[in-house]
Amino acid sequence: MTDLEVTIRDHVGWVTLNRVERKNAFTVAMLHEWADAYRAFQRNDDVRVVVLTGRGDAFCAGADLSVLSERSPLQDRRLMTDEVHQVALAADELSKPLIAGINGVAVGAGLDMALMCDYRIAADSAKLSEGYVRVGLVPGDGGCHYLPRIVGRSRALRMLWTGEFVSTSQAFTWGLVDEICTGEELSTRLSDFSGVLAGQPPVAVQLIKSAVRHGERADLRASLDLIASHQAVARSTSDSVEAMTAFREKRRPTFTGR
Repeated sequence: MTDLEVTIRDHVGWVTLNRVERKNAFTVAMLHEWADAYRAFQRNDDVRVVVLTGRGDAFCAGADLSVLSERSPLQDRRLMTDEVHQVALAADELSKPLIAGINGVAVGAGLDMALMCDYRIAADSAKLSEGYVRVGLVPGDGGCHYLPRIVGRSRALRMLWTGEFVSTSQAFTWGLVDEICTGEELSTRLSDFSGVLAGQPPVAVQLIKSAVRHGERADLRASLDLIASHQAVARSTSDSVEAMTAFREKRRPTFTGR
């Protein structure tokens, strides 16, 4: 078994952290594979949805701190920009839905990896922490960017300043996670939800993600102008014709991504 498992099943690309003995703390080698997986899924038309999860009782404990030992400040910066941040950049380039299955504790950069996702489903036993400050560090993998956008500035600062652990029930109240289920149900729920998304017209799904992300930084007129163009693209696809035909015929549509 590898430290990072990359598989494709039923139009869903799975990235599974499998360094169980280290609470799925990631190494530099894992980062390369991780970013490469996201980019490969982006290029692969057979993949319509991407799921990130972990094995064992942890989602991800962040970076293996041994990779930070005996490095100069300049080497630390290059490690962040050239290695760690490549996963965030690859996630940002992903036009397809990216779902996090938080199966256990998510700490520091481990939590940041979940924050990069579009939707987060957590096991009820999971605990979440931006724990950088507890080891004298600042959030190095996008926590200061993503977290305020998800939970608001003051709650984000509280988590970032204290490094405290947040339960899934509190995380759900804050909007930090979108669903909670038991640990036993998580795998099934991830498969079911990703399957629902994979069964939708892929072009329309990706255009919706594009429009939502654009709307976060654009005014109404720009958003409406973009969606008019997106609508024209969506209607030009054979999947749009199939969806309309299936609706009229009261049957389940079959989409091809074209």
